[in-house]
Amino acid sequence: MADVIKMPKMSDTMTEGVLAKWHKKVGDKVKSGDVLAEVETDKATMDMESYWDGTLLYIGVEEGASVPVDAIMAVIGKEGEDYKAALEAEKGGAEAESEKPKAESTEEAPKEEAAPAQGGGLSEEELAEKGVTVIRMPLLSDTMTEGVIAEWHKKVGDKVKDDDVLADVETDKATMEVMGYATGTLLHIGVEKGAAAKVNGIIAIVGPEGTDVSGILAGGASSTKPKAESEEKTEAPKEEKQQTTADSTSAPVAEGSSDSRVKASPLAKKIAKDKGIDLSQVSGSAEGGRIIKKDIENFKAPQVESEKPKAENSEQPKAAPAAPVIPTYVGEVKFTEAPVSQMRKVIAKRLAESLFTAPHFYLTISIDMDNAMTARTAINAVAPVKVSFNDIVIKAVAVALKKHPAVNSSWGGDKIRFNEHTNIGVAMAVEDGLLVPVVRFADGKSLSHISAEVKDFGGKAKAKKLQPADWEGSTFTVSNLGMFGIDEFTSIINSPDGAILSVGAIQQVPVVKNGAVVPGNVMKLTLGCDHRVVDGATGAQFLQTLKGLLEEPIRLLA
Repeated sequence: MADVIKMPKMSDTMTEGVLAKWHKKVGDKVKSGDVLAEVETDKATMDMESYWDGTLLYIGVEEGASVPVDAIMAVIGKEGEDYKAALEAEKGGAEAESEKPKAESTEEAPKEEAAPAQGGGLSEEELAEKGVTVIRMPLLSDTMTEGVIAEWHKKVGDKVKDDDVLADVETDKATMEVMGYATGTLLHIGVEKGAAAKVNGIIAIVGPEGTDVSGILAGGASSTKPKAESEEKTEAPKEEKQQTTADSTSAPVAEGSSDSRVKASPLAKKIAKDKGIDLSQVSGSAEGGRIIKKDIENFKAPQVESEKPKAENSEQPKAAPAAPVIPTYVGEVKFTEAPVSQMRKVIAKRLAESLFTAPHFYLTISIDMDNAMTARTAINAVAPVKVSFNDIVIKAVAVALKKHPAVNSSWGGDKIRFNEHTNIGVAMAVEDGLLVPVVRFADGKSLSHISAEVKDFGGKAKAKKLQPADWEGSTFTVSNLGMFGIDEFTSIINSPDGAILSVGAIQQVPVVKNGAVVPGNVMKLTLGCDHRVVDGATGAQFLQTLKGLLEEPIRLLA
């Protein structure tokens, strides 16, 4: 039976992806591991590989189009096979699922599992008696609804043991290993690399070699399909003409048609698109002439148009030799537009909800950092790891929160939660977004401990290796832009926290001490508060305590 390929879900919040480029066309032979297409997600442009051998029978998505998650993208099967049955089965399963009342959802799964296969296969219950194990997407955090298969370590037909790692699964912030906990042969892979599966959805099946598992697969293991499939189904008989039309009309404007067969890495294509570089003019340095990142960065556009303005400018003074003439400059209106990434959409949504739901107010205070600078130098002379000013701020915030529990609180609608523990979220910028790992129980940790933990989080955040436990459970957040030379700024509260501290740079300015103007080192802190839980006087008292701790840092060591 033909295999249907769907738009993968690559983060918990992704609702659609963009089909950047097809590497195969209808009628092409496809092998397992071949790159079928490039898909732009909320994190990156990723290669979508095939997990089946066969012929590409159908393409239902044009290049440059936004595609809902789980929408049908293509069909792979035997040459000449009628793939319409596969499309009908997918559409029929989705419609049947959508028509069932929500109240029956708890009964729906058992019924589908017990249903016989269209091809006479066994149900999941019957297969379990024969030693077949159905492997489902695990729940990796209390808020997770889907997971993305980042990498398969096994392929269909491989022998597996109960302690083998079958695949790596990504959430929008972490990558974790999934073990099969079963011994036998990998009979079926239900989710492609780069695709998403809902929690508890079937991702693989392990059992005795040769077991028929069609009963499970025909029982509705796939996700709900978008309405757009009905249009794709009616156009299926014209797949050859449809593909020809897509090739001639659907290429994105940012990438000319000359790029369609150019060999380049996804990252190189993305950079070229952002810079408006025509890939056909770039020479690739990798194997087979493939264009990579450094080729784009080292590319210099031909200086052709620049000579034209010079020629025009040289002629202008001749028009009026007796009077000063302002040379004519001919400019070009030029810009590029890019679709909003899924990660950026989520950031916009959540921050907007925080700003427009929680009534924010801000308090700013100046801190004399002379003693803190002296203390940091002394600490780093003996500390096992280098302590930063941000580490000192985190420690001081944690100690101050113990004295002002109202600031260490969150709004719960009909109740306010006052946290007795101090878990400090540390805002970290990553490519295309922001992550907030948490330093837990920071008030009880040494400065060296906090410094080592923050450095470790920074490395994991950039590599996208943070685990769910790393970013959940903050009670207060610290955001520091001082390293960028920002004097002061305001931040939007990281919900559900009740407050956030914005840390500016240490500025050398004149200050008055003992009646004399002398050089001083001043840092400005701005406290953003949710007025539903923190009043102005409460926030001011917290800042006074924090100021005292930072100006006399010896108190942090007491």
